[in-house]
Amino acid sequence: MQGPFEDKEALADIFTQIKDVDEQIFGVILEIFRKSKVQDCIGYLSHTENHRHLEQSIYQQQEYLKQVEEEQKKHDVRNKINQIKNVLKKLKDHVFNNKDFSTEENYESTLNLIKRTKDEGQTIKFLKFLVHLTAIDDQFIQCGSNSLYLLVEMKADLTKKNFENIKIKNTQLIGANFVRCNLNGSHFENVDISGMNLNGAQLFYCKWKNIKINEQNFFDCQEGSVKSICFSPDSSTIALCCKDKSIRLQDIKTGKEKFKFDNHSDCVFSACFSPDGKTLASCSKDNSILLWDLKVGQQVLKFDGHNDWVYSICFSPDGTTLASCSKDKSIILWDVKTGQEKFQLNGHRNDGQVYSLWDVKTGQQKAKLDYHSDYVRSVCFSPDSTTLASCTKDKSIRVWDVKTRREKSQLFRHRKNISSVSFSSDAILISYSCEDKSIHMWDVQTGQQQFKKFDGLNNDIYCVCFSPDGRILASSGRDNSIWLWDVITGQQKMKLEGHRDCIRTVSFSPNGDEIASGSNDNLIILWDSKTGQLIRKLEGHNGIVLSICFSPSSSILASGSRDNSICLWNTQTGQQQSQLYCNGGYVQSLCFSPDGTTLASGSSDGFLCVWTVKTGKEIFKKDCQIGIIFSIQFSPDGTTLGSGSEDNSVHLWNSKTGEHKLKLLGHSSYVRTVSFSSDGTTLASGSDDYSIRLWNLKTGQEKSKLDGHQDCVLSVCFSHDGKKLASSGIDVSIRIWDVQEKFTLDSLQDCLWDVKTGQQKAKLDGHTGIVYSVCFSPDGNKLASGSNDKSIRLWDFKTGQQKAKLDGHSDTVVSVCFSPDGNTLASGSIDKSIRLWDVKTGQQKLKLDGHSGYVNSVCFSPDGNTLASGNYDKSIRLWDVKTGQEIQSSDNRYKEILENCKDSFLQNNPFTFTTNITILRISQTPLFQVYRALVLRGEFINQQGFDLRPLLKQKGSCILESSMQK
Repeated sequence: MQGPFEDKEALADIFTQIKDVDEQIFGVILEIFRKSKVQDCIGYLSHTENHRHLEQSIYQQQEYLKQVEEEQKKHDVRNKINQIKNVLKKLKDHVFNNKDFSTEENYESTLNLIKRTKDEGQTIKFLKFLVHLTAIDDQFIQCGSNSLYLLVEMKADLTKKNFENIKIKNTQLIGANFVRCNLNGSHFENVDISGMNLNGAQLFYCKWKNIKINEQNFFDCQEGSVKSICFSPDSSTIALCCKDKSIRLQDIKTGKEKFKFDNHSDCVFSACFSPDGKTLASCSKDNSILLWDLKVGQQVLKFDGHNDWVYSICFSPDGTTLASCSKDKSIILWDVKTGQEKFQLNGHRNDGQVYSLWDVKTGQQKAKLDYHSDYVRSVCFSPDSTTLASCTKDKSIRVWDVKTRREKSQLFRHRKNISSVSFSSDAILISYSCEDKSIHMWDVQTGQQQFKKFDGLNNDIYCVCFSPDGRILASSGRDNSIWLWDVITGQQKMKLEGHRDCIRTVSFSPNGDEIASGSNDNLIILWDSKTGQLIRKLEGHNGIVLSICFSPSSSILASGSRDNSICLWNTQTGQQQSQLYCNGGYVQSLCFSPDGTTLASGSSDGFLCVWTVKTGKEIFKKDCQIGIIFSIQFSPDGTTLGSGSEDNSVHLWNSKTGEHKLKLLGHSSYVRTVSFSSDGTTLASGSDDYSIRLWNLKTGQEKSKLDGHQDCVLSVCFSHDGKKLASSGIDVSIRIWDVQEKFTLDSLQDCLWDVKTGQQKAKLDGHTGIVYSVCFSPDGNKLASGSNDKSIRLWDFKTGQQKAKLDGHSDTVVSVCFSPDGNTLASGSIDKSIRLWDVKTGQQKLKLDGHSGYVNSVCFSPDGNTLASGNYDKSIRLWDVKTGQEIQSSDNRYKEILENCKDSFLQNNPFTFTTNITILRISQTPLFQVYRALVLRGEFINQQGFDLRPLLKQKGSCILESSMQK
């Protein structure tokens, strides 16, 4: 049976008909279409005059003239334009332009097409052309949508591309990577964006409707993990019970916090809404139950009676009775109105591994259910009272038939403790939350998890390592295997199996030919990195191998073990050359110096040792008194050792003497891993506080904090060019970060730095919000700063003292600029206005109105008579500084002035920044990412009609219009 791709001429055959068309020609055609405001592409290409115009435009492209002889030029170009026209005619009526090819029924056909075309670069270029065509000709929207779907499935590089005004509908873009793309003005309709990476993207004036996404809102307990969740009866509100002693009520549609209750004195285990939704009950590790009035947000009652932790509570269907269960092995029924205890149900065994069913009227035990292997954490009735679900400390969920008192099914054994279990209102789904901060959904009838699982990582990842050329990433973990990943596409290339236990450490040889791995099975294995074949096993350790490191020549491999020894191995023969013993703790980490002559080790007892490789002699041994040294690494010049340790800090040491040089503070938990950049200017550290921090080694200051991991970060590694950083952790994800220099939007202070020394000269405190722009006066004596606290401040550069505060703007001040003579200051704001200020008096001289959106940049002409301003509507306006009048484009001065100001204008735009964002995430489950995306107006509506902008904001987007609409 033919697939849908074969209903007409095969797509692969159609695509081959444009294989000789240069990408440059596609670009010229699109540019002409845009300039001519073409809406019917085929009609335009069918006219002779338009052909000539296109041909002439293509001739003018210098690169193209080099490719063909002059006499062949006209004929060749004309043929290629005709090829494009003919292919577009075929596609217009093809099923490819009428059906959604991302559906299940078309899956096999899609795979076959990808196999036939994925290695043909010209096909990818043509598919991108079709995507851009959706912004021009509505006749090709489905064709372009299917093209984008194919590009995503082919793992084509779509990052940092301009997809402005594209129109996409009826397709799936699951896991698409649009990092730093321009999607301004884009129209998405009935598109699945689950797992999409929009980090750093521009999303201005988008119209995204009927969007499918596997996340609705992200609710964060911030300081503590979520212990349990509970929906209100009308499903409008969710209650989050948090480890930080709080209960947070969030609006489901908007994601906004309605109330935060802080009256418990310890971790809150569970909460329950009354049937009428007017009251909330909560129970805690503080042994108490509290009742809250949700109209006023106040506590109304406190129930004391349990003498140990209260794990779970539940209202009776009529709302008059509250049941509670405790670690004291009792269940108490309470009168909701009076807060008095009705009666107590006792009968659980001391081991806490059974639970009982009770007659509410008489208080007599009706049945005892005895199957769990540990104490019961939570129980919940189905709405029809026929089924009971329970979860326990044995990490399982069991479903019971209440009448027969028999177990119906066991749904799942989670790797982390399950905190709470709850039925959906139709009794079809069970949701549960875990101590790993995850929430899961299961079908009660089938016992199947509702959300799609992806083949790949499914265990803790202990280590990641880049290949020397930066193209391959190796990861290892608890599943006893090593995975090799393509860094560009995120696809698994190979899986290496041979160890019998979890793999703690993995390392590429400097020449990239071999991979070494160390495991809990006490073995080290050498692998061929190209074929994945096992080369040899190195046996000799009597304990877990915690760390391995190649010498720079790749001829020696060092390994550190829990048996307190370091072994040096000949990688060619597999023979052990020498064994070095560390008295005291086991070797946690080790590293060769860049020249390969010395070896450093960090141990569990806090000792730092440096050895001579040839002789095995100890150069020095230092008791650092910082707890376990989890990670140790030489700087590229070999003069410094960096360590991460149990004392929550990073330390720098003199590699020759062991002298302590610097302590880097910022992490709030163990520092598990450190890595130097290739130029030695930056150190990355990963911690149990879930964060990665980048440190400036000249100043000792934290450059930036990378958030994204949802559990402990176990490994960080710079690429060899220092532009990317890979990280992995217990959250079962690998992230690759772009770590080029950035301007941060997170600082609430201005700092002055000495450019020669890199030392901070002064810190200017005063602003109460983000500082978006700073500018020196021409004489260098003053500094102006603009902030989202709506003010401009003038500072004395020499003293660091504030000289004046200029108030007048009604919203964020985005840009400031001094006139060439230093007497006037111009400011641009989100309030859509430009203001001119007298620097000496601090008084406003003029207010310039005219922009329809916020002003993101201002710049004076060299003579000071004209001001240029830029707006996110892509317009640049010119103003007469003396009169405050706008200079119209018909004015003869317009073009000349514009050219003089254009370069300065672009440089002064505070939003043209790069930032540290995840550019690729390798994980078992796709995660929707939109960190540092710029969102301006537009609409983002999901299939349920909910506004997705709160979700975008919660995930780190900058919602620019939120201030403009005040």
